[in-house]
Amino acid sequence: MARGISKAAVIGGGVIGGGWVARLINAGCAVSVFDPNPDAAAGIEAVLARNHSAQLRLWPGQAPRRGKIHYATSIAEAVAGAELVQESVPERMELKQAVHAEIGAALEAGAVVGSSTSGLLPSIIQKNMPNGDRMLAAHPYNPVYLLPVVEIVGGDRTAPDAVARALEIYTAIGMVPVHIKKEIDAFVGDRLLEAMWRESLWLVRDGVASAGEIDDVVRYGLGLRFAQMGQFMTYRLGGGAGGFRHFLEQFAPSLTWPWTRLMDVPEWNDALVERIVAESDAHAEGLSVDELERIRDNNLVDFLKVLAANDWGAGRALQNPVAASLDEKMPETMLEEMFDGDKLVPWRGRVEDDWTDYNNHMTEYRYLHVFSLATDELLLACGGGAGYVAQGFSFYTAETHIRHIDEVAAGAEIYVETRVFSDGGKKLHLFHAMYAVDGAGDGGHLLATGEHLLLHVDMAAGRAVPMPASIAEAFVRIAKSQAGRDLPQGMGAGISMNKTKKATN
Repeated sequence: MARGISKAAVIGGGVIGGGWVARLINAGCAVSVFDPNPDAAAGIEAVLARNHSAQLRLWPGQAPRRGKIHYATSIAEAVAGAELVQESVPERMELKQAVHAEIGAALEAGAVVGSSTSGLLPSIIQKNMPNGDRMLAAHPYNPVYLLPVVEIVGGDRTAPDAVARALEIYTAIGMVPVHIKKEIDAFVGDRLLEAMWRESLWLVRDGVASAGEIDDVVRYGLGLRFAQMGQFMTYRLGGGAGGFRHFLEQFAPSLTWPWTRLMDVPEWNDALVERIVAESDAHAEGLSVDELERIRDNNLVDFLKVLAANDWGAGRALQNPVAASLDEKMPETMLEEMFDGDKLVPWRGRVEDDWTDYNNHMTEYRYLHVFSLATDELLLACGGGAGYVAQGFSFYTAETHIRHIDEVAAGAEIYVETRVFSDGGKKLHLFHAMYAVDGAGDGGHLLATGEHLLLHVDMAAGRAVPMPASIAEAFVRIAKSQAGRDLPQGMGAGISMNKTKKATN
């Protein structure tokens, strides 16, 4: 199993930098971010919101591992203590070199520096960098939190052990690192994309096909094949029973035909720009960038789930958050951070688009889903998470009662407040209350309550047993801190009918 990291730094918080933050937080890393742009934090939080939605779709009902994010005021502050530093500043060589000089001066011994550059040579970036032997290119694809591939390219000064450690780190955070053995402009992925991009521009410029029609050829044909098998394996199938050799022999002559104009670029003028923009705008059918990003992420999640179910391609890179966190030691402050004043709030989130019914109200089974997420978070914080389950013990829900009090629409911010009733024995009694955040963000109105009775179970013996002292103490401590409060309204209630009225069939 690849050896992971506990702390990382991200320098530059744009689209790619924000994606790295999300990927690292998904892996349970503490992430320190530096970006001088005053709007960077808002942009990162927007990326994190999209990532959160994607993770809920990927792993329904499972609490993902989450690291903490810290916004640093300098590169040196962000880099301090980091085992991985991911630089994602704009593609300007002078800026890259200046940033890496600061990173190198503050770098911890043994740490690795990855540049998200899409094509600049690492040898030039690291030329005057202190600790430049720890630097390499680590080029991802957008969105970083869903697409697992990262191209690893060392420079002249890059030490072999830095490359080896980088391969280990990126694997541990759920990526598929591809070590590019020779340093080359634009690496591999962007060179392939550039060839296709050049040919697409000629096809538009010559009036052969519109931007939308070219996209349709890719998304209804080429893209579906390449997403699961890549280029060489796709062509291998083109040889039929004769295999790849037959394919190569059959189509080799066509490589000399003047089908493409790969080394030429059409004149880049205002007319071509306006044509491409107009055709692309029409093809987008009025959807905003935010809407398109959400559609893209939803589709990618479903593609990945299908590939994972078939144990194929990018699906093999998915890391189940429960299985991946077996060796993780949760921070001691996790439970403390759930307290908002005297309120225990184990879960916060938003109503996802696919959680609603035809009324645009959160559908009834999602209320239980949210309460389950809150329970999972609380169990994890008290020591009853995946690592504990791996030892053969768990908490089973024996009884649940949900009261649906108000509706809530997609996009609404919601949170769960929890009361704990436990004497540390075999039983755990939880009372969740779900609230929608009001406009001011400092309160909310009640949406539902969920009352749950859980039993602590020895799974091998198949029976309920007392909790171990460490977990029991955590729940008893919470229960005692809440003991002076009134019992929540609806606690202990069941479904009842007015007995003075006759039931009708």
